[in-house]
Amino acid sequence: MGRARSRVGIKDVAREAGVSLGTVSNVLNRPEIVSEGTRSRVLEVIDSLGYIRAEGARQLRGWASRVIAVMVLDMANPFFTALASGVEQAAREADLGVMVCTGAHDPTEAARHLALITSHQVRGAVLASGDGVGRTVAAFRRNAVPFVMADQYAPQPAACSIGIDDVAGGRAAVRHLVERGHRSLAYVSGPDRLQQVRDRRRGALTAISESGLPSTALRELPCDALTVTAGKDAGHRILGLPVRPTAVFCANDLLALGVLQALYEAGLRVPDDIAVVGYDDIEFAASAVVPLTSVRRPASAMGRRAGRLLIEDTAHGLGHTHSHVVLQPELVVRRSTMAAPAR
Repeated sequence: MGRARSRVGIKDVAREAGVSLGTVSNVLNRPEIVSEGTRSRVLEVIDSLGYIRAEGARQLRGWASRVIAVMVLDMANPFFTALASGVEQAAREADLGVMVCTGAHDPTEAARHLALITSHQVRGAVLASGDGVGRTVAAFRRNAVPFVMADQYAPQPAACSIGIDDVAGGRAAVRHLVERGHRSLAYVSGPDRLQQVRDRRRGALTAISESGLPSTALRELPCDALTVTAGKDAGHRILGLPVRPTAVFCANDLLALGVLQALYEAGLRVPDDIAVVGYDDIEFAASAVVPLTSVRRPASAMGRRAGRLLIEDTAHGLGHTHSHVVLQPELVVRRSTMAAPAR
């Protein structure tokens, strides 16, 4: 994993940011005494260079830490809570502790997490950041911090990965709707920078093509977040369309729950007036007012497997062979799609 590489030092950060060593030290240790502009500039350089504190690096080299980290997109999303719980179970089996970091989609927060992970003598990290080839992964690799990528299939020589076949998941969701008789569908998507969102779209379009329908049968409504609020906004947009689709496939369950709220408030019946499919099969999917059909991803099992891969990697070092695991999703059919489409 390139652990013998030289690391970026505090002098490199100071030189690149055009400040003194003392200023960099204050940003890391007493940020409240540094002006906001200077602090932001130094943090940006720390992020771009991938700097981690030297004392953390020495501690990582000197002894085997008893803590592993999990970096996720958003702990407010129950999917990531379940994934982190799976990692924690694997750690507990190995008599290790877990540190959870969230907000990994923000570059500045990712840089802070990297510094925190190393300064707390963390053995390695499970990255469920949606950033399979981006800055977060590059920073971990550059600083020789062991990691496993979870919730993404990104085969590369530097690390293990475990993910879901989201193309198959998107295909299963839309194929189910087409088989129920729907010919006008919407895809409520999330941020396009996320590979998972793009893969689910690709699977949905594959199902449309296989059914003989034109690509225009699937209309995309993009969202800038994978939240209930964003889903409710998308639901209002669906209600305002001149020709309303008879079925909606959402990139995750939180979006789907938001869409359900908007439809319910407008007096529409699900699934009689419009069918809805989510993705992830979080705990709330089955207990919604209208139980939600969803594509199940085994979040806890994925986290547990990722944790075990990381523990094995850090135990064997250069003797470890990286593996890339792809799990298959499962369509769970509930009442939100179990009626014939409105005519």
